[in-house]
Amino acid sequence: MPGATRHGDDVGRWLAAQRRNWDRLNAEQQRRLGELGVKKASRARKAAAKTTTKSGPRTGGNAFQKGLQALAQYVAREGGMPGRGAVEELADGPHRVGIWVGNQKARRDRLDPAQLAALAELGVDWAR
Repeated sequence: MPGATRHGDDVGRWLAAQRRNWDRLNAEQQRRLGELGVKKASRARKAAAKTTTKSGPRTGGNAFQKGLQALAQYVAREGGMPGRGAVEELADGPHRVGIWVGNQKARRDRLDPAQLAALAELGVDWAR
C-alpha cells in the first residue's frame, strides 16, 4: 500500500515496485519476498488506446462549456474575475469556477482559438 512510511521511506511504494518488477529480481530476492508472503503483481489490463487528437477541441468540450457558463454567470453577477475559491451554482450542481479559470490558464496553449475567444469575450485578459 503506497503511502506507508518507515523512517521517511515510502515502504508501500517500494513494495509495489518489487511486485511490479518481480521478473527483474534475482532468485534470492524473490525467495525472501516470498517468505514474507509477497507475490508477483498480477498483470494489469492494457488501457484502451486514446482516440483523441493533439490539436483541436477534445471530448471534454462539455466540461469547458460548463466552466464557461459558470464563469459567465459569475462575471454577470460580480462584474469581475473570480478568485481561486469561487464556486458557482449551476442547474447540475456547484462548479469551482475559480479553479477552472486557473486550470484553463495553465492549459492555454492547448485551447483552440474559439475557446480562447470565448474566454477573452468574458474579460479573461490572458486569453487575448
